[in-house]
Amino acid sequence: PAFGLFIFTIARDPLRIIILIAGAFFWLVSLLLSSLIWFIAVKASDPQDERLQKGLLIFGVMFSVLLQEAFRFLYYKLLRKAIEGLVALSEDGCSPISIQQMAYVAGVGFGLMSGAFSMINLLADALGPGTVGIHGDSQLYFLTSAFMTMVLIFLHTFWGILFFHGCEHRRWWEIAAVVIMHLTVSGLSFCNPLYVGSLVPSYLLMAAAAAWAYLLSGGSAQNVRRFLLCKC
Repeated sequence: PAFGLFIFTIARDPLRIIILIAGAFFWLVSLLLSSLIWFIAVKASDPQDERLQKGLLIFGVMFSVLLQEAFRFLYYKLLRKAIEGLVALSEDGCSPISIQQMAYVAGVGFGLMSGAFSMINLLADALGPGTVGIHGDSQLYFLTSAFMTMVLIFLHTFWGILFFHGCEHRRWWEIAAVVIMHLTVSGLSFCNPLYVGSLVPSYLLMAAAAAWAYLLSGGSAQNVRRFLLCKC
């Protein structure tokens, strides 16, 4: 369902496709840099020290989150400049796409690239060797990983809306809230293989972020009620 965001809301608009691809590229660069730093840290440390290696893993995850949000901010600044250029080139003095739409598309770009890499890692594990659950581990690994991938795609979409709104209106607490939620969801992955401990809070955070992003985008409870009742 998460990849349907692209098909139904972005695929028909060339400008949105460009913004989405650029957003995916920014996320990819942030992952490359964080992976490089984590790789250097691991190679420079003692591989036999399990406590140190676990600490480096936690550091790598937290650093990756902060770097992703830093690149989200850089992408916002780039899109803000792009809007000024589009306004200058347009005949009516209006941008063909609003900052709210850019925030949504950029968030989808971050989310789709994040989901794509999660799927690649999942498929790599599926190739073997061994069988999931053969040593008494949970056999729900692939199912829960799929649900976690989906929630991350949606969360990146909502985080993009919240983050850009915070930057646009200089509400730094909104930006801080996005960073804290991102750190929390990433940190919950360390609860695995207790999947309930990571999935349930992540979906609750997704619901809260969705409601918040909906309200910031101009939505209201009345609109939801009209939609559920199929009223125009």
